Amino acid sequence: MFSLISGRTAGRSRTSAISVAALGTIVALATPAGLAHAATSDTAPVAARSAGASTATTASTATTAKAAPAAWAAGTRAYLVITAPGGTAAVSGSVTTKGGSVFATYDAIGVIVAHSTSASFASSMRTVSGVQQVGATRTSDVPADAYNPALPANPSQSATTLTESNRWDMTQIKADQAWAVTTGSASVKVGVLDTGVDDQHQDIAPNFNAADSASCAYGKADARAGAWRDVDTHGTHVAGTIAAAKNGKGVIGVAPGVKISSVRIAEPGSTLFFAENTICGFVWAGDHGFKVTNNSYYTDPWQFNCPDNLDQAAIIEGVRRAQEYAEGKGSLQVAAAGNSNYDLANKTTDTASPNDSTPVTRTITNACIDIPTELPGVVTVAAQGNGGAKASYSNFGNGVIDIAAPGGDGSSGVYSTLPGGKYGNMNGTSMASPHVAGVAALIASVNPSFTPAQIRDQLGVQATDKACPSDTRCKGTATKNGFFGEGSTDALKAVGGSTPPPGKYFENLTDVTVPDNTTVESPLTVSGVTGNAPAALKVGVDVKHTYIGDLKVDLVAPDGSVYTLHNRTGGSADNIVQTYTVNASSEVANGVWKLRVNDNASQDSGKIDAWNLTF
Repeated sequence: MFSLISGRTAGRSRTSAISVAALGTIVALATPAGLAHAATSDTAPVAARSAGASTATTASTATTAKAAPAAWAAGTRAYLVITAPGGTAAVSGSVTTKGGSVFATYDAIGVIVAHSTSASFASSMRTVSGVQQVGATRTSDVPADAYNPALPANPSQSATTLTESNRWDMTQIKADQAWAVTTGSASVKVGVLDTGVDDQHQDIAPNFNAADSASCAYGKADARAGAWRDVDTHGTHVAGTIAAAKNGKGVIGVAPGVKISSVRIAEPGSTLFFAENTICGFVWAGDHGFKVTNNSYYTDPWQFNCPDNLDQAAIIEGVRRAQEYAEGKGSLQVAAAGNSNYDLANKTTDTASPNDSTPVTRTITNACIDIPTELPGVVTVAAQGNGGAKASYSNFGNGVIDIAAPGGDGSSGVYSTLPGGKYGNMNGTSMASPHVAGVAALIASVNPSFTPAQIRDQLGVQATDKACPSDTRCKGTATKNGFFGEGSTDALKAVGGSTPPPGKYFENLTDVTVPDNTTVESPLTVSGVTGNAPAALKVGVDVKHTYIGDLKVDLVAPDGSVYTLHNRTGGSADNIVQTYTVNASSEVANGVWKLRVNDNASQDSGKIDAWNLTF
């Protein structure tokens, strides 16, 4: 399992609803659901995932510089060398003379990723003119794989017989109702910064964007085909929650019409997420136009990074610059709050760090922050169980948590995609965060000009207020508190929709194929409604069809009256996903209504995916 937690710097101000939020992240805050216990804590023992990590001392403690290694050697460690933005070239030569080698450079933010086997490398580089900070990013050796990375396995795929159905997490945030307004725009790209994504999965392949996917393991972008694939299961599960296709198979994501890009930042074997990997991922997100990224991890090996430690101060600064760069390019970062049931507004101890060697217990304060969780601009997400209560494991903290979403608890987990065409349940704030990332993608879809700050604000505006329960740990008000932040995310309100009146909503989810030059009908029986239909009958239509200019779509009342909804407009655009308003006040409400679709040309076919009536 991965670990993740979030916190916040003491005294940081917030300038808007969720504007300058210090955000939370959680790595594999996921555990298979259906077990008798709660989700694994993000501060759980890390022996399993750090097994085999070298803790050997560096090759030399001499103050004289060693020659830069031509390839991997025992004792190779990674460092961030930080200069002014645009100033890396002036100091890169000193990296070599001080006993290191340049592994990757991010000149726009003034960050060099350097490797060295010299114990004096960091202290020597700190004396170089133009160098602002230097810090080791790990307490174990850089794996040899960094110099010749192996591609992750491409798992064989299993076809599913599962059909899409309403799941508790999607109904809880009203995503199933939001789809009648929009399923998301294909022009919106969501980056999954995680353990990788199985792009061949039947529910992910239709929305996967390989052109903007890569691996950032070890801190250097690797855009080879397949480098983005999952080295665990966590990232594929997250990706499905965000944008599994609405294709009749398996599950549906919160925003099934957007595109998913995978940026693998976990290293194989350990599945750890080091600072240089996160930096690479954020810069990639900015450069490749990601509107939203999901970050369900914390930056290893320190659960909290303290500014009075030279190494950790460099990690804070390097990742902060990368997130600021991504946001400046239009990308909003969403992150999980952590699975330790920990009050992030009152930090006292850290028992999980460093998790790449031997953790020790240390005293900390609120000045020590979770990276990237507590960086300005990131949206911190707490987890709720089925029913909306705080999940037992979820971190909390007044002024830290921005918003809450379903993460599962105990046997009621979040069901989503797994590598190899499979599906399964997981619990964790890692599962909550992608729900909010999906809602953010829907907001971006209906508001394409929105900046990250505007999307962040809208997430707060649309959230449904949720007051503290009878729990003294929950501090704050009914509109903003430490368990739920500004409330529970609401996909329907986020896209400007409204909840249908109870008992007067009817839907047909059975697919009806629409062949070329053919007319088909899908029936819907209405009963229990008194009198006539309203003057503002809502007709939700979801027709999957390329070149919608071929189509005529009508609503047929029980007495045979025809109301035209769409008449061969839209040209070469794909799919009709829209809610129409019809004056049907002359029609008796009860009876069999039909959605009639007439295809008037060849070469493009499709199906009626679903439709509904709201009286």
